[in-house]
Amino acid sequence: MSGTETRGTTRPEPARAPVAVPATAVSDDGHGLPDHQRPELGALGLFSVLLGAALPLIDFFIVNVALPTIEEDLDAGPALLELVVAGYGLAYAVLLVLGGRLGDTFGRRRLFVTGLAAFGLTSLACGLAPSPWVLVVARAAQGATAAMMVPQVLGTIHAATTGHRRAKAVGLYGATQGLSMVVGQILGGLLVAADPWGTGWRSIFLVNLPIAAVGLLLSLRTVPETRSPRPEPVDVPGTVLLAAALAALLLPLTEGRAAGWPLWTWVLLAASPVLALAFHRVEARADRLGRTPLLPPSLLRLDSLRRGLALLPPFGIGFGGLMFVLAIALQQGLRMTAVVAGVALAPFALSVFAASFAGPRLVARYGAGRLVTFSCLLQLVGGALLVLTSWRYWPHLSAWGLAPAFVVTGFAQGLQLPVLFRIVLSDVPHERAGVGSGVLTTTQQAALALGVATIGSLFLALLGPWGMRDALLAALLAWLGAIAVTGVLSLGLPRTIS
Repeated sequence: MSGTETRGTTRPEPARAPVAVPATAVSDDGHGLPDHQRPELGALGLFSVLLGAALPLIDFFIVNVALPTIEEDLDAGPALLELVVAGYGLAYAVLLVLGGRLGDTFGRRRLFVTGLAAFGLTSLACGLAPSPWVLVVARAAQGATAAMMVPQVLGTIHAATTGHRRAKAVGLYGATQGLSMVVGQILGGLLVAADPWGTGWRSIFLVNLPIAAVGLLLSLRTVPETRSPRPEPVDVPGTVLLAAALAALLLPLTEGRAAGWPLWTWVLLAASPVLALAFHRVEARADRLGRTPLLPPSLLRLDSLRRGLALLPPFGIGFGGLMFVLAIALQQGLRMTAVVAGVALAPFALSVFAASFAGPRLVARYGAGRLVTFSCLLQLVGGALLVLTSWRYWPHLSAWGLAPAFVVTGFAQGLQLPVLFRIVLSDVPHERAGVGSGVLTTTQQAALALGVATIGSLFLALLGPWGMRDALLAALLAWLGAIAVTGVLSLGLPRTIS
């Protein structure tokens, strides 16, 4: 870490309340500025960037509830519906690390504001899509704009907060992520049912326009500009290879079942590990030569980052698949309306929100690693309760009957996710804040898309021969398996974090 970076971001926190730097004051994370002009992220600025972080995740999950309506209105088959969800996640995941690098170079606030504006425009394109393929393309573009915006959130928090304020901000970021995943489906149900101005499912995208406009106004006034003091050029070979490796894995898993597993799906699956190995070698060579690759292998040598990052794939795969499956099971299996299906998940969201307040105190008392392990055990309890409830009472389940399982599971996830984010980023050097946040969000988003592609495809494949209840139970057991893997890996996490 450079001396200028340390002076700009790790100074002792002043006793007085922080004074936000005017948004027009551009600095290299405090380089060459007096104390009172160094970039600090105030409460309203934090709200602004957290709003930007919530939008892309809400949009990943908001579509789930609207899928039956989209299928009917646009005459889209199951394969296209999966692509509407996973295509967004693929574009998002592929470009996240690049988005973090661009923010480090050109200014994080600049990239955040640009990405937020573009997210609003691509949301409009989704809302006006006349055909399923146009919707798929617009969703991929929307995912790309989200990748420009989201890495700047953690990068800005990392560069413009210190000490307790940083720990609190990262905790709120994690809570926002967990809450957004569930709120997306609740909001989707409410909007589809309300059918404002006859827009139907299109309202789930059009609602982003006023939210993005508010976010833009707030960000321009309250978010300080930060960037790395040593900007690096874009790693083009690394970006291309990472995109190819993720696409070769996710595309066949998403489309293979519906397409009957043609030859191209197996070719891409076989190419995926080869491309991943090539990506690793290119990045390692660039690191040895003193360049800054897209994903520096030296960053993965940080024990806290490596151990924390290992938990995100099973967590994301399980949760991404669960939300996709529940959206279909509640509406098509239990014949709930979109709004009732959304409201059924309200206990989940409320529990996530409540856990976000309890988490920091529990970390201080019991340690980060122990809390993550405990939350996995609690999720297994909630998951087992959901399995037993579905097995015993299907197809006469109500929102009230699902509430106990959702309360337990939501509280466990609300405890887990913020702590994982804090662990991953705890030792990342400040000058690599954008890269570190890009690595984290890439892993998370790729895992969510992979969950739709794997657990979602398993559920749809079993739906015909097994029926809705048994296909749901199989998907829930796969989700519980992912939680169990997360719990085992959590045993290696550090107890304390900075």
